[in-house]
Amino acid sequence: MMKYITAASAGFVLLAVSSGSAWADAAAGKGAFDAKGCGECHYTDGPAKEKTIEDQLAKKGPELWYAGSKFQKDWLSAWLIDPKPIRPLKFNSLTEDNPADHPKLAGDEAASVTDFLMSLTSDAVEAGKVKPKKNPKGRQIFTKKMPCSGCHQYVGRKKKLTGGRSGPSLVEAGVRLNPDWILAYMLKPEVFKPVKMMPVFTGLLSDKDMLNVSRYVANFKPKK
Repeated sequence: MMKYITAASAGFVLLAVSSGSAWADAAAGKGAFDAKGCGECHYTDGPAKEKTIEDQLAKKGPELWYAGSKFQKDWLSAWLIDPKPIRPLKFNSLTEDNPADHPKLAGDEAASVTDFLMSLTSDAVEAGKVKPKKNPKGRQIFTKKMPCSGCHQYVGRKKKLTGGRSGPSLVEAGVRLNPDWILAYMLKPEVFKPVKMMPVFTGLLSDKDMLNVSRYVANFKPKK
């Protein structure tokens, strides 16, 4: 019989199988993560630590304490082996291009680090809330009402890359991001990023509008 161990703190949940390979793989991944010095740029112990803009600007890379709720496993594993820039601009910069110099991991290391990162989840993300779909209402809010496209690149009509560069790219967000995390981030941004440049949509958009935007963004797939 397998035994499950959970640890929860202010929205952070670590779920592991104490007997079997899942816990061993996550533990090995934590060891590889530390050995490679990944913690110099990314922290994995939640909840969010940032209190001020100075705290945010002191960070060298995004926090990963809810990586298992944010990312899709297959994408994360492939990205660690061959990382491509997600942000057009350097982290915490509005002027410098992303140097595209993120370290690569070998296949076995990438697999174990993926297992570790996917074990880091937030209970603020409810499973099964968002089904990706082409959503005209979500597209109208994303491109015109807010507009999210002012900061985020995406593939628009006629398969053309469009949008701003100040935020993370949303190109292929449908294979990178967990659809339920997109909605949770819009509904409860203070859980994940208490200090941020992105607008808070609570009070500006209804829950239904945020669901429509989440469905729309979760439908961003690779160009064919």
